[in-house]
Order: sequence, then structure tokens, then C-alpha cells
Amino acid sequence: MAILFTVLILLASILLILIVLVQNSKGGGLAANFQSSNQMLGVRKTTDFLEKATWVLSVSILVFSVIVSLLISHPEVEVDESKSMLDNQIEKWEDQSMPTLPNENEQKTEEKAETPQE
Repeated sequence: MAILFTVLILLASILLILIVLVQNSKGGGLAANFQSSNQMLGVRKTTDFLEKATWVLSVSILVFSVIVSLLISHPEVEVDESKSMLDNQIEKWEDQSMPTLPNENEQKTEEKAETPQE
């Protein structure tokens, strides 16, 4: 189900990009190339349609994004209710093993072992 809404978000995004490019901005935009169609429908009606379509697509992307975030399952994590969320996160990171750097003494002994003795 989340995949369906993700595809809908992508389609709405592509349509939104195209509609924004067609809109007549201060620089003329791509709508300047379609002046003959504007004369048939009227410039004002075309502008109103493009503006409404922009708002509808923007709101639909927002709604679909919220729906997808609710549909995605989050892994269950053991949480100790008596501790704060920060303490639980710290314990989680402490449980993971971290790589350690070799100390200086180990590096010196390795260097001595690697150098050929005369």
C-alpha cells in the first residue's frame, strides 16, 4: 500500500513540475508559447486552472506523504518506560561494539618487528 502512495507522490510531483513550468510568470515562462490556446479559452480561465491545479497537487503530495509515513512500519524496540528516551538511546549505542584504535605501545612493537635487524 505504501508503494502505491509513493507512486502517486511521484506522479503528482512530475505533474506539479510541468504545471509550474507552463504558468505565465514575470519572465513569460513556457505559457508564452501557448498564446493561441489562451485566446480560445481566455487567459484568465487558463491561469485560474493552472493555479488551482498547483494547489491541488501540492496538497495531495502533502497528504500522500503523511499517509506513507503512517503506513511504514517501524521496528519494535525494547523500551524501558522508567527511563527517558535519551537514556534508552544511549544504552542502545553502548551495546554496539565500537572499533578500537591501537594504542601507541602496540604500534611501536609492530614497527620494531617489521624493521629488519642487521
